[in-house]
Amino acid sequence: MNKVGPLYTSMIAFFEEDDWSFHPMEDIPVLSMSFTGKSGKWMCYAQAREEQQQFVFYSICPMNVPEERRLHTSEFITRANYGMIIGNFEMDYVDGEVRYKTSIDVEGDDLSFALIKQMVYANVIIMDRYLPGLMQVIFGSSSPLEVIQNIEVELADRSSDSPEHKGGAEDDDYNFKFSLDDIDFSDLDRDAPEDDEPNTPV
Repeated sequence: MNKVGPLYTSMIAFFEEDDWSFHPMEDIPVLSMSFTGKSGKWMCYAQAREEQQQFVFYSICPMNVPEERRLHTSEFITRANYGMIIGNFEMDYVDGEVRYKTSIDVEGDDLSFALIKQMVYANVIIMDRYLPGLMQVIFGSSSPLEVIQNIEVELADRSSDSPEHKGGAEDDDYNFKFSLDDIDFSDLDRDAPEDDEPNTPV
């Protein structure tokens, strides 16, 4: 498979310019890398789908969900996804892998640095914010509803304290779920990829 195309080239250029350590995967247009946020460390994959003119970025939860906790985790990610502006959580019911996915279709346009940055940082920020709650649901006894409420109350409080917050429940109910404005990117580390990688995207 020839993986060198305009989307793949733009993807490589972004991660080089943005100073990420990454590993091109053999025979497929995918880059693997690890990422360290405030809540932990996990693997990421960036994929160029040349034929479909799509860019996809994944953050992979570092622990697979045991079979007996998949129903609870499914409720957690469904509640988390509701109102999510950019991207979504998804779980593989076969092996319990959970990942957060952001993607964009650029048919008829170029995949710019700014578009890639939006997809990548929206992704890792959301994974970083929800990962502790996800781990609580996987390994603890807290209910998915309780965990989600705690996460989103905290995010809403943070948003209301921000000088950029405009207020108004009608137009701002879910804006706190994703904002690049209150993130200090210097706190986030783009690490070298790990050797023991989870399932890769297809």
